[in-house]
Order: sequence, then structure tokens, then C-alpha cells
Amino acid sequence: MENQTKKLLVIINPCAGRTKSQKGTFDIADVLSTLGYEFDIKTTTKSGDATEFAKTFGMNYDIILCCGGDGTLNETINGVMALPERVPIGYIPTGSTCDLATTLGIPSDVRSAIEFIVSDKRNTYDIGNFNNRHFCYVASFGIGSSFSYTTPQKMKNIFGRAAYFIDPFILHPKTLFSGIKPVHVKIEYDDGVIEDDFTFGAISNSTSVAGLITFNRSDVKLNDGVFELLLVRRVKGIPDGFKLLGKVQKHDYDGDQILFLHTKNLKMHFDTPTEWSLDGEFGGSPVDVDFSISYKGIELFSEENDLFCK
Repeated sequence: MENQTKKLLVIINPCAGRTKSQKGTFDIADVLSTLGYEFDIKTTTKSGDATEFAKTFGMNYDIILCCGGDGTLNETINGVMALPERVPIGYIPTGSTCDLATTLGIPSDVRSAIEFIVSDKRNTYDIGNFNNRHFCYVASFGIGSSFSYTTPQKMKNIFGRAAYFIDPFILHPKTLFSGIKPVHVKIEYDDGVIEDDFTFGAISNSTSVAGLITFNRSDVKLNDGVFELLLVRRVKGIPDGFKLLGKVQKHDYDGDQILFLHTKNLKMHFDTPTEWSLDGEFGGSPVDVDFSISYKGIELFSEENDLFCK
């Protein structure tokens, strides 16, 4: 790969995780300059900036390099999906959780992450369509889903991933208890219809969700045109919640209280407006959800592994 001929648009979220604005920018600029790339840096200052940068300027570049957390990557992908030709995306994970980077094996070290671009190692990746928005690895509702966007940014900067446990479990336990209330929903998916009360639900394309839920690698493919659907019926208090979490981590899906399904399309109708999290950011409070997949929607620079279909 002749990196001197490649132009990069670098989108940096200086507030993600524990990063420091100047240091993160200087590190990336130093590595790219050393490797001989042409690049321009855009720094986000508010929600939506990464989407706007990718959508407005992306077609002028060969590669878009996103530096931030899952939310920044989500915004960048939404911008790329709006382009007439989708520019490949590089990712430097600097957020508090970075579940997708964990799945893809992308390190947070700047030079190591950029090595994927240097070697031109890239894979296609399915993108989820949630009503009128895109998400890359998870859309969820119910208990715990709001932690990622209600936990103060200052706590994330100080404690990293641990902030998601400190804030709800220690500082605001009432918020945790209030999230146990189930919601009634009718679910139409590829193999049928389910209607019941559920405490938690997640549509995902990853082996890791929120750093807590992990899926068996043999159950997940990142570019097969299928997402995974995890549903949890009623949770009888915090102890029962931990018990169920343990069962999920052991991949013990009983088909009754814990359902693990695969689907390409999905429609949900809730009795009341229900909050959703899309890649860790607030996704609105819809009554109706229309889900589909953009098969191999984007290209991501990452190591080849068994999670990708050949």
C-alpha cells in the first residue's frame, strides 16, 4: 500500500474515555506524519459533529480515521452511510468501553491501531438500521441500557469503564431499581411472533455488549446479514438480575426467561414509549421499532478472524 497517495480524514472526540485532547491529537498527527500520510484533523465539540464531518468531507478522502468511543464510531458510520460511495473506516478506540474494538481486536495504542491501515487489512461489516438511524454493534432497551449515556462524562474520564458500575450501583441505586420494571412488547422477527413482558432486550452484532454480556464466538458472524437478538423476561429484583447475567455469560439460554435468537428483520411494538440505547448513546423513546440490516454496509480496517465470513 502506497500510503503517500492516501488522504485521511481524522475525526477525534477529545472527551472520549480517558483521552486528553492535545495529547491524543499530537500522538495521531505524529504517527501519521512519520508514516508519510496526508491528513486533515477535525475535532468534535458536540453531539452530531462526527456524522456531519464524515458526511460533508468524507468523499474528499480515501480513508476516514475515527478516534473516540463507541458513540463517536456510531456517528462516523452514520455519516459514511450517507455518502454516495462508502469510504473505508479506521478506528482508534479511546472510549470507556469500546465493545466493538474488543470484538475486532483493535488496540487502543495509536501506532498499533494505525498498523491495520498500513497493512490494508480490512473487513466488511454489517450495519443495523433502527428506524431512521444506523448503529454498528448494539441497540438495547431495559435495565442497564441507559447507563452508558446517563453516567457523567467526568466520571468516565476518571474511572473509565468502572464508571458504569460506580454511578448506578453506588451513587444512584434508585435508578437501577427503577429499570427493573418490564415493558410489554409485540415482537415480529424472521421465525415468528412473540408477545410478552420483557425487562431487557438487545439487537447486536458483536461478541461483547457493555463489557458485561459476552456471546460465544461460534454464535456470531459480523458480516453474515444476521444480527443476534437477546431477550430477558421478568427479573425478580437485583439478586435475580445477577443470576440471569451469570446465565447469559455462560451462554445458558433456557428459551423461556432468556431467549437468544437470530434475525435479519425485526419489528417491535411497545405499549408505551420505551428508551433505547444505540451503541451507548440515547436512541430515542419509540413505540414502534423497525429494524433491518445493511449487509456488508461498511469496510473497517481490522485483523482477519473467524468472526468474518469468507
